[in-house]
Amino acid sequence: MSQPLAIHRLPRAFHAGLGQETREALPDLTSEQGELIEGTAGSSPYLKGLIDQERDWLPQALQHPDQALYDVMEAARKLPSDQLKSGLRRAKRRMALLTALADLAGAWPLEKVTAALTDFGALAADVAAKAEIAALIRRGKLPGMTEDDIETAGGMVILAMGKMGAHELNYSSDIDLIVLFDETRFDPDDFYEARQGMVRATRNFCATLSDKTADGYVFRTDLRLRPDPAVTPVCLAMEAAERYYESLGRTWERAAYIKARPCAGDIAAGQRFLDALRPFVWRRHLDFAAIQDAHDMRLRIRENKGTGGSLSIPGHDMKLGQGGIREIEFFTQTRQLIAGGRDPDLRVRGTVPGLAALASKGWVPDDVAEKLTDHYRAHREVEHRIQMVHDAQTHKVPNSEDGIERVACLMGISSEELTTDLTRRLTEVHELTEGFFAPGPGASPARVEEVEFDRGVLARWPTYPALRSQRGARIFERLRPELLSRLAKTAKPEEALLALDGFLAGLPAGVQLFSLFEANPQLIDLLVDIVGTSHALATHLSRNASVFDAVIGGSFFSDWPGQAVLQAELMQALSEESDYETQLDFARRWCKEWNFRIGVHHLRGLIDGAQAGQQYAELAQAVIAAVLPCVVEQFAKKHGPAPGRGAAVLGMGSLGAGRINSQSDLDMIVIYDPLDQDMSDGPRPLATRTYYARFTQALITALSAPMSQGRLYEVDMRLRPSGNQGPVATSWASFTNYQQNEAWVWEHLALTRAHVVAGNADLAEDIESFRAGFLSRSRDRAKVLKGVADMRDRLAAAKAPAGVWDAKNGPGRMMDIELLAETGALLAGSPGRDVPSGLDGAVAAGLLDVAQAQTLKDCYDLCWSVQCAARLLSGKTIEADKIGEGGTAFLCRATGFDRVEQLQTALQDSYVVAAELIGGVVREVEDGTQ
Repeated sequence: MSQPLAIHRLPRAFHAGLGQETREALPDLTSEQGELIEGTAGSSPYLKGLIDQERDWLPQALQHPDQALYDVMEAARKLPSDQLKSGLRRAKRRMALLTALADLAGAWPLEKVTAALTDFGALAADVAAKAEIAALIRRGKLPGMTEDDIETAGGMVILAMGKMGAHELNYSSDIDLIVLFDETRFDPDDFYEARQGMVRATRNFCATLSDKTADGYVFRTDLRLRPDPAVTPVCLAMEAAERYYESLGRTWERAAYIKARPCAGDIAAGQRFLDALRPFVWRRHLDFAAIQDAHDMRLRIRENKGTGGSLSIPGHDMKLGQGGIREIEFFTQTRQLIAGGRDPDLRVRGTVPGLAALASKGWVPDDVAEKLTDHYRAHREVEHRIQMVHDAQTHKVPNSEDGIERVACLMGISSEELTTDLTRRLTEVHELTEGFFAPGPGASPARVEEVEFDRGVLARWPTYPALRSQRGARIFERLRPELLSRLAKTAKPEEALLALDGFLAGLPAGVQLFSLFEANPQLIDLLVDIVGTSHALATHLSRNASVFDAVIGGSFFSDWPGQAVLQAELMQALSEESDYETQLDFARRWCKEWNFRIGVHHLRGLIDGAQAGQQYAELAQAVIAAVLPCVVEQFAKKHGPAPGRGAAVLGMGSLGAGRINSQSDLDMIVIYDPLDQDMSDGPRPLATRTYYARFTQALITALSAPMSQGRLYEVDMRLRPSGNQGPVATSWASFTNYQQNEAWVWEHLALTRAHVVAGNADLAEDIESFRAGFLSRSRDRAKVLKGVADMRDRLAAAKAPAGVWDAKNGPGRMMDIELLAETGALLAGSPGRDVPSGLDGAVAAGLLDVAQAQTLKDCYDLCWSVQCAARLLSGKTIEADKIGEGGTAFLCRATGFDRVEQLQTALQDSYVVAAELIGGVVREVEDGTQ
């Protein structure tokens, strides 16, 4: 049993005499409850009327308010259809009175008051709708429906929107509803008859709620938030509504759906609809363009409602006026739209919870969130008191002194205190929110007259795709002075201008990116830095501008989290997506953001080439390990679970060694172990060999096929047994037999760098045990070195160096040193995969002395630094005289040289020294020395 209504505050009586009679008619009240009733009745003619009507019920209700609330809801839920109209109106009267008195007494906080009103609104809609559906079913007007379908309203879905959706109803709110029906519940031939019945039921249940009778009304219903309300019926098929939002949905409709929830009818179908609509509401990218849309909406509302102009408390609209409730809601919802696509924690319905979520993620400063939360609650209290006076659907402060005094009395303060407090609060809300929507010009744009930019370049910008739309061009014009100012401060402004020109030319669209820059000007510095330094990164940016979103996330410049964290994050995200293509597109977008992060960290000197190489490799391994289960699950749907132990992905080459660059292909082998199974067991079973061959092709496609978000990686399977001539997937038995009995020396060398990166854990353990055991065997030194010499000759013939800056191909360069490191690992039986470990193995095998090994390690480090930087600069072998001043500075910084000429000399010397050392080892075979 609940406790009696505790009185924490009392409204001041406006005219004590008006409430005295009402108070005396309720002798069972405590003195405090009596004073509450007198003050309420004196200030609010509407509530006085309710008190008079509920004299018999009120004393007991005030003694046990929570129980009374429950009883009212239960009684409404059980109303017979012939008593529905009068019964719901009586229930609403009691609900409104009880919540008003608990609110005025300060016994219930705002959230409990609005939740009580909202829950009753949902209950009333549910009861009224199901009564209409039941009547249609009994009359045979909903084809195929039976009595069992009444519980789910025959597939009718009632979505609560606005304050109803967010559990924020006020005393005199309309309830904003969108009514749909699940067309899949009906035979296609019955669609039109079913829709006709659903439309009739919708009109009737809305009339049940909103028609005014002698008992009043329950709730005014508003169905105008549905798609294209001027031409569509009041109840739409879910599929039709979904098509509308996918093709024609606007930003204000996205904002409206932040608060949407299924509140009545078929709740499960309603949730499925909202899940399907998630990509429309929550965009994958940071949607800063929503700021302009919200600002335009605010301006239109002010114009249509006449709520602009200077602040004046009498007649001020607490909802739509300056500093009002809507400004706080717009501020919150717009920021949710900006970031909610990337962060599900921001997808909350209520305004106060929304502000708290935004503050916790750093999107709103804590003090701003606290102030807006306090003002929102205070505004809602004033709004409630305004509506309590006459049950009027108004949000405006009364114009008369008498009216303001009534509102003040219901708040227990004077009219002067109310006016002063409102002025302060409205002003502060306006100041906190206005700058976000319509930032002022601030400081004048920097002057750039000292740099005379090429007017021909500037003149062609409006012809680019990103600037052809009126909106994109308008935002860019606001950005242009700042962009030119930043370009003017670079070492070579004209060079930077041409780089920016190339970036703009490659952009397919500009509104989102330009909005992002406008809201986050610090990104312009990063853009200028990138386009002025790295052509490859700038080209990547122009095609994948959404990767800039990651920079705003807050952790972009944090330390590298490591492969385990990355893999867990991606696997969790993919597990939340049910559609296979959506999973693959998400993986592409996610991978690009992390790839971009590594590139920017390298470009800005936060990490060196070796660290970048390790991070690129860990990222690739995390992606393969996270995507593989998605491919396994998708393939199993058609052909059944994988026979035997399944498959493992063996990373080869640089991937296996744990060091790749930004442009690297992924060298892989897929090994499977079918055990004793000959076939898969599924809808379309396959022979084991065929199963794994097709599965491997599916995996390659998942990693390398171009989709809407591009491709993940290029995949190279040529290191599998028998190369391109062999099966695309190799059985465990065939792999071990081939390595032991058929493989060439070069294939044994490749095994020194192999590493299982994904797949069945037991099989992975067996592969590694075999690899370690096989490498530890003694070798015919002369045979190995002969094979190495042959391999070195073939490489030299096939891949001549493309100049001094080609640090990969040619004598004394990366591949040459890697080949010797593999030789050392094979002859020494070393399990280490990286080049330093292999060169240490060469020392152990007597191929090199310690000093020679260290020399080759230093040569390799220099080659890698040049190679990794070159791939980031241009995506291919660089030409030092064509990478610009920014590129040259980065190349020197990445390799530790002051001038590019010094670097070039050091590189040439390194090639000569390394080639001579490696040649000396290989010549051992020719000389017959041991």
